[in-house]
Amino acid sequence: MEKTYFGELDQYLFGQGTHYEIYKKLGAHPMTFDGQKGVYFAVWAPKAKAVSVIGEFNDWVEEANPMIKAGDIGVFECFIPEAKVGDLYKFYITSKNGKGLYKADPFANWAEKRPGTASRIADVSNLKWGDSAWMKKRAESEPRDEAMSIYEVHPGSWMKHPVADENEDGFYDYKQFAHALTDYVKQMGYTHVELMGIAEYPFDGSWGYQVTGYYAPTSRYGSPAEFQYLINYLHKNKIGVILDWVPAHFPRDAHGLADFDGTAVYEYADPRKGEHPDWGTKIFDYGKNEVKNFLIGSALFWIEYFHIDGLRVDAVASMLYLDYGKDYGQWVPNKYGGNENLEAIEFFKHLNTVILGRNKGAVMIAEESTAWPKVTGPVEEDGLNFSLKWNMGWMHDFLEYMKLDPYFRKYNHTRMTFSMTYAYSENYVLVLSHDEVVHLKCSMINKMPGLLESKFENLKVGYSFMFGHPGKKLLFMGQEFGQLREWSEERELDWYLLREDKHKKLQAFVAELLNLYKKYPAMYAMDRNPEGFEWINADDGDRSIFSFVRHSPTGRNNLLFVCNFTPIERRDYRVGVPKKKKYRLILNSADPKFGGETVIRKVEYTAQAKPCDRRPYSFEYKLPPYGVAVFLF
Repeated sequence: MEKTYFGELDQYLFGQGTHYEIYKKLGAHPMTFDGQKGVYFAVWAPKAKAVSVIGEFNDWVEEANPMIKAGDIGVFECFIPEAKVGDLYKFYITSKNGKGLYKADPFANWAEKRPGTASRIADVSNLKWGDSAWMKKRAESEPRDEAMSIYEVHPGSWMKHPVADENEDGFYDYKQFAHALTDYVKQMGYTHVELMGIAEYPFDGSWGYQVTGYYAPTSRYGSPAEFQYLINYLHKNKIGVILDWVPAHFPRDAHGLADFDGTAVYEYADPRKGEHPDWGTKIFDYGKNEVKNFLIGSALFWIEYFHIDGLRVDAVASMLYLDYGKDYGQWVPNKYGGNENLEAIEFFKHLNTVILGRNKGAVMIAEESTAWPKVTGPVEEDGLNFSLKWNMGWMHDFLEYMKLDPYFRKYNHTRMTFSMTYAYSENYVLVLSHDEVVHLKCSMINKMPGLLESKFENLKVGYSFMFGHPGKKLLFMGQEFGQLREWSEERELDWYLLREDKHKKLQAFVAELLNLYKKYPAMYAMDRNPEGFEWINADDGDRSIFSFVRHSPTGRNNLLFVCNFTPIERRDYRVGVPKKKKYRLILNSADPKFGGETVIRKVEYTAQAKPCDRRPYSFEYKLPPYGVAVFLF
């Protein structure tokens, strides 16, 4: 290869951290070079003594295809006419002290299926899309003011085939998964899916949170083109797609990013900054332009190249705090003596500004578990510029309240009201995620108190409160029908439970909540506006009843929620209302079709001039045990 393909401009932009389509240059790319067909390879290994490409095309001979250095930035490149799409390959790196390292390609678009650790040559340059209508609509949208109900899914354990010789894992491939998942999501009424474990990873038990392939859809379920089919199919069926994305840390696996050229390339060199003692993983060096470019390029690759609608950024707090999960002596303060990672802060501002600036309608969602200010605030106000943030505080308070025996809930009433004191400090997503149904935490239904029947009733009133509360929604798979066992990545959900009446009717109730949520803008359009929510009675602790209104932007089709968190019937329950109007019952959790025993024939209630709940008007309603009533007015 006489002339360099990774030119001076590429080197300059990569060194500045602004080569946003770096994935088109680094990695393995089928092309015609000097009239000859083959594959161009490029890798960044700044301290390497020498690098060569080994693979099926050269019988893994280390000396067969040496790479040449393209400039001073540390990128090595070569062109191999014998290489072709589908071939396995690795980089053989000789470190400066002479040690030989066998590394997978950090920019590969396809990987050998585990337990293999090689990269595989892919051609993703001509993906055929049919989702132009979806992409046009996305570009015109403001997702923070639109309905967003997310179904969090782990593809390998959502649904499985019987194990067979030709499919020992029982996995659905991307195409099979596309059709089955789309049918189910449409049946339920979710607006988005969030997919766990898509970027390539070696160990199933990490659920995809220890990534080795930041530019490769996992080969567990098929090829990159088949992954593209999944996204395309979901979009054509008007379902948005969010991916989990993990820029916080990476595993130490020998074939991965750790000590890539024999030195700390992607991670901080000082182990006090570059290692997570609790997780046994490496921390990216956010002060290095090329590393930031690697990560920002990965985010852009998924969103621009694969049409992903948003990224849920994992473990943000672990990036923001230098002392996260570390004891005294295990971390280094910043230049001001504080525990904030100033380089990670700047990285987030750069990342989110670029992603959202180039891709209107996409979302960046922070899983941030502390009270770090302005996570969703604009950069101009020193915010991190995320679109949305997981509301971990709400989740913790909600679950602690729901676990209680109903008798003791009156002493913990503020657990359910406290979140409204900070509801508008960030743009929130209310989450009941996979993290809450593993590691002996119990499935969602088994967190509920009482006998099995009471557990179902508790879950219905809990979900109703969640859907009425301001914020986007996320439910992990299985929670919608009352999965009894904790989640395990090794087995499919217990779909057989849907042969039982209680589980089927809980599923129907969640579907009703999801469809009401999409139907009425009062439930989402003013999530960021304090005028969109009004407590009717936040202080009825003795009866553990909460009543509130969600207002619509137009002032029409507002919704009144009444949620009873005890098994006591309130036959003469009276609720105060803001206007002397008619209130139409549109959801009764005790309806037999949802597993209840209360048929309510009266669906319209006229407010009377009887003061109640500090309101001039009110009406009376027979509130069932654990009853939820939603009225339209």
